[in-house]
Amino acid sequence: MYGKKALVTGASRGIGRGIALALAAEGADVAVNFRRDDAAAAQTVAEVEAMGRNAFALRADVGEWAEVEAMAAEAWERLGALDVVVANSGVASRVHTVWDMPIEEWQRVVRTNLDGVFYTCKATAGRLVAQGSGSMVLVSSIGADACAPFGAPYYASKAAVNALTKTLARECASAGVRVNAVAPGLVRSDMGERLMKAIGEDALVGSIPLGRAGTPDDVGRAVVYLASDDASFVTGKILRVDGGAWM
Repeated sequence: MYGKKALVTGASRGIGRGIALALAAEGADVAVNFRRDDAAAAQTVAEVEAMGRNAFALRADVGEWAEVEAMAAEAWERLGALDVVVANSGVASRVHTVWDMPIEEWQRVVRTNLDGVFYTCKATAGRLVAQGSGSMVLVSSIGADACAPFGAPYYASKAAVNALTKTLARECASAGVRVNAVAPGLVRSDMGERLMKAIGEDALVGSIPLGRAGTPDDVGRAVVYLASDDASFVTGKILRVDGGAWM
């Protein structure tokens, strides 16, 4: 991974920051995408630079195609190339049944969780195919399998990310570009902490065979594996990082 160039969306905090730091720990330079929290993005950049790697922050709303296109072009220009693209940005959905779901809530979640991932792939996959190398990792969720009640936009969007992963993997394979996904379970991120507060930490952790919530670094290390040459014969796969919660 040493000397590789990576773009990570939603990397200012939580799982995205964990991914950026795990890549940097293995020697990658990182373009840190964020949407609004300048201070959090600057913190991620500082932590990457403290490891001796190059990093910079790129503001872009992944739900806006023009912003994603510009972000990808700037990342490519400033890094000189891209070897790893991680489409991580995501938001949780609010609690509603399908029949009570406000249209605006459906659109809000799908805009980031699916459109944002698609836009990130659209803006970068062609460049990787043209150079004949690279790895893409999309961030899904075990929610795509569990499909619990009251969160349809989140679960449906993550299931679509799984499908997009497999489709894109087939489209990129002949060029030597690999596409995989990680599907985290309960993780101690902002989103995970809110979930544990709402439902109860003991109940959620008690359902995990390994007996603990995951960390952003757990997810980051899985991304490092999928993006590295150690996974050179792995593409189109969904790697569930969940402590055994979904088997």
